[in-house]
Amino acid sequence: MAEIITVANRKGGVGKTTTTLNLAYSLKELGKKVFVIDLDPQANLTRCFGIENTNELADTIGHLLMAELEEENYLAKGYILSYDGIDFIPSSIYLSVTETQMKAETGSERILSSILEPLRDRYDYILIDTSPSLNILTINALCASDSVLITADTQLFAIVGISELLKTIQKIKKRVNESLTIKGILLTMCDNRTNLSKLLTQQVEEMYQGKIEVFQTKIPKTVKVGEAIYSGQSIKKYAKGSSVDIAYDNLAKEICYE
Repeated sequence: MAEIITVANRKGGVGKTTTTLNLAYSLKELGKKVFVIDLDPQANLTRCFGIENTNELADTIGHLLMAELEEENYLAKGYILSYDGIDFIPSSIYLSVTETQMKAETGSERILSSILEPLRDRYDYILIDTSPSLNILTINALCASDSVLITADTQLFAIVGISELLKTIQKIKKRVNESLTIKGILLTMCDNRTNLSKLLTQQVEEMYQGKIEVFQTKIPKTVKVGEAIYSGQSIKKYAKGSSVDIAYDNLAKEICYE
């Protein structure tokens, strides 16, 4: 039975997509069966799975959500692709159309959950990459998930974004998904050479100590991450054995052996 983990933060540029991608590869290397969903209309994660022209796709997460919304007959497996041994459902700009439709439907926050529940038995982990906003798509992800992995870079505004997201998670937990938990806070783009980075890392650890897990693993700031994303590759393919590759391997172990 898969654990469904949403990777989230209300702020963009804090490593959500990078973490979803590279955590999937590191979990796969540990022998886990991984399924990834790109729930962001920007479709950056989809491009990292080898698909350049996302807008030409006819079977995306947007189309699948629309099929469930319209109560059409469909086979979810028809939307699942595989790349490097990782199953995934791609995204495209069409997801924005689906989002608009979902806003107008009562009870649409459980659409994704209805799709994923029958697929749980096939995987060890299901990872959901979200957009940097608390829209109906992100709410769907939180309603469908067992836990939330919060990414935050060591910048002040990203730290502020954590507290805003935590309030939303508590509302979802209270009203819709009482079993939702916080997997932990992952600090990304850490640069121990700067005082600000070290100070904010310390502040987060002190602020949430004993309340929320702050992962021991910290993702280092390195140009290799940006280069890998630009080339449409995971860090494991682009720079295997690098400090950031090792960090994501350590994160996977923390998650698997907690």
